Amino acid sequence: MHKHNSTTDPKLKESMNRGKLVYEDMCITSHMANGKGATNIFPPLANSDYLKNDQYASIRAIKNGVSGEIIVNGITYNSVMNPMGLSNEEVADVMNYINNSWENTYGKTLTAEEVTKVIKK
Repeated sequence: MHKHNSTTDPKLKESMNRGKLVYEDMCITSHMANGKGATNIFPPLANSDYLKNDQYASIRAIKNGVSGEIIVNGITYNSVMNPMGLSNEEVADVMNYINNSWENTYGKTLTAEEVTKVIKK
């Protein structure tokens, strides 16, 4: 078994711990504790092709909210996610948590600086 970097990188582990608190505070009611969302209402984050294939769109969605149709794992979702008012560091932390939870192993460790670059595009 390939050990994922979340267990070895102390910075990522710290970021994930902070991100888990953000998730439990802001995201859990929609996307659920298991990251599976609610079918046809709130898209899954666990094993999500959308998250895996478009990290930038996912970062922008967390920062700025999202509305309109998106397709996740072949299902069309058309809910509105309001901006959460998170700082760029909180966005990075919650992305690191989501990217490395529920058997997800997406992306590298995100920093607030990288989030800043993505949302300026």
